[in-house]
Amino acid sequence: MPFTYDDFDLSDVTTYPLKSRKSKARVEDFARPALSGGSVGALVASLPDILAASDFKAVVRAMVEAKRTGAGIVWGIGAHVIKTGLGPVLIDLMERGFVSAIATNGAAIIHDFEIALVGATSEDVDEALGPGRFGMAEETGRLLNQAITEGVAGGRGIGQAVTAFLAAKQPQYARASVLTAAARLRIPVTVHVAIGTDIIHMHPAASGPALGEGSLRDFRYFVSAVARLERGVYLNCGSAVVLPEVFLKAVALARNRGSCLAELTTVNLDFIRSYRAQTNVVSRPTAGTGRGYSIIGHHEIMIPLLAALAIEKDGREG
Repeated sequence: MPFTYDDFDLSDVTTYPLKSRKSKARVEDFARPALSGGSVGALVASLPDILAASDFKAVVRAMVEAKRTGAGIVWGIGAHVIKTGLGPVLIDLMERGFVSAIATNGAAIIHDFEIALVGATSEDVDEALGPGRFGMAEETGRLLNQAITEGVAGGRGIGQAVTAFLAAKQPQYARASVLTAAARLRIPVTVHVAIGTDIIHMHPAASGPALGEGSLRDFRYFVSAVARLERGVYLNCGSAVVLPEVFLKAVALARNRGSCLAELTTVNLDFIRSYRAQTNVVSRPTAGTGRGYSIIGHHEIMIPLLAALAIEKDGREG
């Protein structure tokens, strides 16, 4: 039976006073104009206490609290973070106690290794791919594979192997190398590789057994670090697939062995919002027990800003 054209009666619609409504945007949370000559902390404090700005402040608070209580701050770092020049910022954080351990991928150690050796990295793939030169830098392939193969044979993971190699070599640009700083400061580094994704796998010196065994050792070292993160912080910066997947498995193993990871804070910081990072870092590991945050922005802007604010807040309240 078809309906008819009936005008809906609005004569007795119920309303309520505007002030009685719970509203998500309130004047007391609004931004304030930044004062000329103010500090980084003053600038961030002037941001609205709404949405991403509120989340950014919460991440800083969690980092400072984790540092002070010794709960731990573990950084997952993708290659883009290294090749956009953020090594010196990360090294400063390492020296100030804001880094308990570092997890990274194969591409990141390549960029950091090249920076340490020659002070430059990130070849022009479009230019090099056609003539067959892409990924064929002699020192990168030979020395990194040597460091991994020899280090793994000596019982180390890939992270330990490469950091020890750089520490012994003391290359010209060691001051800009996160891996060299990690060796100096005794901060654990784990490397999580996917075979065939990195240029050093194209070289004849690449050893499948060494890469596999070394990365598996690093996974187990990483699980141990994650298992200590009760009330701690995990930041995933610039890895959309590998590190989010590894982190989720580490959380699963840690909880299987009895680490509840209560009040864990997780952060995904990237210039896009991706599925795995959102679910495997931000949402699933913190469900019902912690807080997860997604901060969208360019690494070369957001990480220095995050570092500066954490350092200032820690110094001001310490």
